Amino acid sequence: MPEKATVRPFWSGTITFGLVSVPVDLYPGNRSDRSSLRMLGPNGVPLSRRYYSQKTGRDLDDDEMVRGYEIKKSKYVVVTDEELERLEPKRTRDIDLRRFVDKNSIPPIYFERAYFLTPGGSEKAYRLLAETMEKGGRAGIGTFVMRGKEYLVAIFSDNGILRAETMRFADELRSPADIGLPKKKKLPKASVARFEKMIKKNAASQLSSKELKDSETERLLKLVEKKHARGKDVVETEEADVGDGRVVDIMEVLKKSLAGKRR
Repeated sequence: MPEKATVRPFWSGTITFGLVSVPVDLYPGNRSDRSSLRMLGPNGVPLSRRYYSQKTGRDLDDDEMVRGYEIKKSKYVVVTDEELERLEPKRTRDIDLRRFVDKNSIPPIYFERAYFLTPGGSEKAYRLLAETMEKGGRAGIGTFVMRGKEYLVAIFSDNGILRAETMRFADELRSPADIGLPKKKKLPKASVARFEKMIKKNAASQLSSKELKDSETERLLKLVEKKHARGKDVVETEEADVGDGRVVDIMEVLKKSLAGKRR
């Protein structure tokens, strides 16, 4: 069994509101796609994407390319790297909570990506914030900067653990009217009752993890394992390693983090 690698936080900073500061470490709440496939060329050589001129077909070097914002068909406004740097948000290590709202008042359609937060310093402050938010059924709404980009974020507390959901901005969402959905109409009571009966027949008190099983990925991995065991369609190429390929066990991180603060 390989030696367990040391896990590092994805981002470190401080939750702030008023005069309160709570140091935290941020970890992704989901893993990467287990079934990702890579494009290969002749003899199993991995392929990479390149930028090229649509007019000449010639590959372009980095210093030959600029970014442009399309204002109308085939018309662009060029934006330089220096201009983009000046537009970047102020670099900070704070998750600036500006409002606390009922946690059930945020439509799930706004949620984009999930993260866990662990104590980055004082466990007492972390526990106090988590318990107070959970007791009041509140979520904190704020912003923070990660990798040069500002994100809108919602902070929740579940069973004493803080988690974060990066959120989409309002103008990124479509309304029912945008996609032509009809307006709500009054329906026959008998039809509603029939649907209620069918739904009740398949109802459960809570969602089981068995319902979230990725059957397609399992079938793909079984196929890959079977072909690998038979030595069929297996190719090997020399390729530089990128990263260490570690999978973060977030619950183990939380346990170690909290245990370390208690000591």
